[in-house]
Amino acid sequence: MTETDTRTTPRVPSGLYGSRIGTNTAAAVVAELIGTFVLIYGGTAVAVAATLNRPVAGPVYNSLAIPLAFGLALLVVVASIGHVSGGHVNPAVTIGLAATGAFPWRLVPAYVIAQLVGAILGALATWLTFGNPGRNEASLAATAPAPGVGGGTTFVVELLVTFLLVFVVVSVATDDRVHPSLAPVAVGAALAVAVFIAGPVTGGSVNPARTLGPAIVAGEFSALWAYLLGPIVGGALAALLYHRFLAKGDKPA
Repeated sequence: MTETDTRTTPRVPSGLYGSRIGTNTAAAVVAELIGTFVLIYGGTAVAVAATLNRPVAGPVYNSLAIPLAFGLALLVVVASIGHVSGGHVNPAVTIGLAATGAFPWRLVPAYVIAQLVGAILGALATWLTFGNPGRNEASLAATAPAPGVGGGTTFVVELLVTFLLVFVVVSVATDDRVHPSLAPVAVGAALAVAVFIAGPVTGGSVNPARTLGPAIVAGEFSALWAYLLGPIVGGALAALLYHRFLAKGDKPA
């Protein structure tokens, strides 16, 4: 390509996992909707099955199944749609990237709306799968603070675990020093770890859409502000920290 070509050909910004930001916004938005649906349906269905003591074969699910289900679901989502939309499936990821300039603010509303719609559809699918007991007895796995846990603690815990997730996302998916094949596994494992940590305290949302979808369908809105603000603040802090201090660092000698 000549110098003239370089000056006149618009550069398409690169998003997470090799996605091309803004080249096909409609496809990216649909991918975010489907990806969030898969994440929420996969995770909440397992959580509801565990709550209702519904076995596949042998013993019923225990509490370890829920973080693993969310982590595996995110791994699958990132591997399948990451190259289309960036596989955010989480407003905290979208807003965190936008705060660093790595994602255009003009696309944030479309992404967040798609994520919310996907989460609502995922919760509806869980309701369809388990019927009224899934909604009336298990609240479709809507997140709520554990007994004795206040809104302030919920906010802090959700901030911390979302910081963990988004830090991993931006480190493995925006830095070309990391091999692309590692990204889906690392991101899925990070979500599983976050839910392992926060699950006993807050239910382990780590995602405003994950909270809002089941909450809207089940009508459960405990400490909603903490589940919305905590992940957004934690995600923005993680993205800014990596962008400002680590993204341009050299490999150790």
